[in-house]
Amino acid sequence: MIPYSSFSFFMILGILFVPVVVLGYKEKRSIVYNSLVHAVILLLAFASDIHQLVSFIVYIVWQVILVNWYAAYRKEKNEAGVFYAVVFLALVPLLVTKLLPVWDVSNIVGFLGISYLTFKTVQMIIDMRDGALKTATLKEQLTFLLFSPTISSGPIDRFKRFQKDMETIPTREEYRLLLYKGINKIFLGFLYKFIIAYVINDRVIETPFIQAHTPLSTFIYMYAYSLYLFFDFAGYSAFAIGASYIMGVKTPENFNLPFMSRNIKDFWNRWHMSLSFWFRDYVYMRFVFWMMKKKWIQNRYTVSYIGYFLLFFLMGVWHGLELHYVAYGLYHAALMISYDYFERKNKQWKIWKKNKVTEVLSIIITFHVICFGFLIFSGRLF
Repeated sequence: MIPYSSFSFFMILGILFVPVVVLGYKEKRSIVYNSLVHAVILLLAFASDIHQLVSFIVYIVWQVILVNWYAAYRKEKNEAGVFYAVVFLALVPLLVTKLLPVWDVSNIVGFLGISYLTFKTVQMIIDMRDGALKTATLKEQLTFLLFSPTISSGPIDRFKRFQKDMETIPTREEYRLLLYKGINKIFLGFLYKFIIAYVINDRVIETPFIQAHTPLSTFIYMYAYSLYLFFDFAGYSAFAIGASYIMGVKTPENFNLPFMSRNIKDFWNRWHMSLSFWFRDYVYMRFVFWMMKKKWIQNRYTVSYIGYFLLFFLMGVWHGLELHYVAYGLYHAALMISYDYFERKNKQWKIWKKNKVTEVLSIIITFHVICFGFLIFSGRLF
């Protein structure tokens, strides 16, 4: 049973949450009962496929061993080669999962949510390397990795932020507000995913006209698919965030009116934010810092543009190794580099002045550019 995909799941979730809500109003939290909730949800997600269940268990054991070994090693040493080796080993299950379909080999390694769990593990290792995370007990690691509301598709939380919530029991009034927001989020998710996204898919995308692949149908499909993608994924994120709130955890937002973005940089500060911020902090910023430190390239703009290329190439292949995913990543890399160049030159030339008219035009232009990117992402052009 895929989380948040059916009303049966929500019925089970509602029953499981009754004691959580009661305890929340009493300003209490039961670690034992919360663990039971997570266990039930994980069993619902994986028990129907024994291969996924076994892969999930083996994966968790593997990652916990890596994190704990590196935590012990980091107390005494800090060699770069060891760090890179541990990060690579943490990425191996995800890399195998991505490569097996390309080789036409049955994927018995992957499971639902492997990408997001990998982001969490790699994040802990990098934070230990940087000294931002001094220690993490086995209990804290498992609580972070196995937090069931976000297990399958995020949003991606940060360990220290998550741990702060776990160590703080909300007051009655604070929990009442969290519960109110959580329920609202879940109802918003129903509106987005089960009504708006469903109607767009059923009444537009799946119609014979749109499936005919004519130039006009592809043009309409581009906008319909873009809207469907947003409402479907934003609806899922709303479910995950709402369930997290009910459990007393303020999981970060994933979307902030992305189709109101004024430029491509603004878009990536609004779309799938937990993922884009993760790649920004743990890939782009680290790469730029490393390149500037090595001084192999003196021009900081060139370094930044190479960083954008690396960032979006990796984001593209993270979705899959198919050509349309790679092209989607490179398309956004080109957009980011082009916009950054234009933005710098515009400060000199004053071609695009800031006013209400240009702001509206910026939103319209950005919307169309984004939708074309999603058309590439859909694979319809390839």
